[in-house]
Amino acid sequence: MNFSRTSYPLSALVLIIPALLFFYSCRNSSNAGRASGNEVPASSSERGDSTQPADLNEYDFDESAYDVSGGEILPGDSFGSLMEDYGVGREDQAAALAAAADDFDVRKLRVGNDYHAYFTVADGDSIDSGDSDTTRLAYWIYDEDRTTTIIFKFIDSVEVKVLKREVTAVRQYANVTISNSLWYDTQRAGVPPILALKLSEIYAWSIDFFGLQKEDSFKVLYDLIMCGNDTLDAGDIYYCDFFHDGKHFECFRYVEPQDSTGNCYWDQDGKSLRKAFLKAPLKFSRISSGFTYHRVHPIYHTVRAHTGVDYAAPKGTPVMSVGDGKVISKGWGGGGGNTVKIRHNSVYTTGYMHLSRYGAGIAFGSRVRQGQVIGYVGSTGASTGPHLDFRVWKDGSPINPLKMESPPTDPVRESNLQAFEFLRDSLRSEYGHAVAMESYRKNILVPLNPHINFYK
Repeated sequence: MNFSRTSYPLSALVLIIPALLFFYSCRNSSNAGRASGNEVPASSSERGDSTQPADLNEYDFDESAYDVSGGEILPGDSFGSLMEDYGVGREDQAAALAAAADDFDVRKLRVGNDYHAYFTVADGDSIDSGDSDTTRLAYWIYDEDRTTTIIFKFIDSVEVKVLKREVTAVRQYANVTISNSLWYDTQRAGVPPILALKLSEIYAWSIDFFGLQKEDSFKVLYDLIMCGNDTLDAGDIYYCDFFHDGKHFECFRYVEPQDSTGNCYWDQDGKSLRKAFLKAPLKFSRISSGFTYHRVHPIYHTVRAHTGVDYAAPKGTPVMSVGDGKVISKGWGGGGGNTVKIRHNSVYTTGYMHLSRYGAGIAFGSRVRQGQVIGYVGSTGASTGPHLDFRVWKDGSPINPLKMESPPTDPVRESNLQAFEFLRDSLRSEYGHAVAMESYRKNILVPLNPHINFYK
């Protein structure tokens, strides 16, 4: 489907634009916007000086009445040692431990996390004077993570409060063209890099992410997980159109009511994107040698067949089984070094060679699941460096793993097909609407009101 053709009749725009202006101008301009192009929501985690505390209004006390200092948890710091440094007596420390017992374990302070200390100060004095007779710790505030803060109160009475900030999912869209790498270009477009990993997992059965080409691209509709203006994560992906090798690969998120397998991504016809085999047995590597019957062996210097694909990767990189199956061989494979072979069905068998060590529970006769770690990249046997030699046999004969066709799993049930098709069409329309609103926002509406947020 070509989204660039999405359009709206001019007459309809004349009617809806005034209504849209009125509706959206009433919305809070602080709402998170789209992650499209180079636009990215501001992050409150970029606070700069760690001694400058975050939004103090949420702490429920008048911060201007206190002097404040701060820092981060260092190796060897403990709650007790920090409290002693701030002059908190053993009795108040014990009271604080008791008050926090149900909500926070003070033994789990994490190195690098921020904290802030607020002191009562006598007139004319400051905490820099070092005069402990005129200062007293009033509040000690510890940032457990970006959504949770622990507030210890030591004045009047010892109390502990856990502040949980609201986390919201904001619908976003993005359009990314590959010019360098999936990870780099996704980040450059202002989209959370974790989205690249999520896409590689969704398309693991249909797109070889080691073979992405320049000018490949993707359009995606997804949730951005936000805490205030702070971006925490990329959430669910609802729709994606990935253009690769001259073909469009659409995916739609739809959870069948009867499903218990977690299979929720389908193509436009309701066929599962989860295939019988993964496209590759490991992540984040490059192909260093392909399938051929005429290769000069790097060690023996003779022309030999290489009926597999070599994936160069650092030693210790996890190697996964590309499908469910049974281990039919585990052990030394001569020039192949430490080797595991897995029979997946009556047709296909896969082999994993030069492993540095085996995965937990891998033994002759053991059953493995798709994606299970069966070993780790090494350089055992006849090898010039760390890599995985991955091989596939079909009906006993070697085939090129990169050209192996993998049959899909069951499609959307017939009883759910109508609901799926309705959702499919709705997601396509939602993405097209988002693109249209972005275009009109840039070309028409921004000069009128730059704070209007037309898509959330």
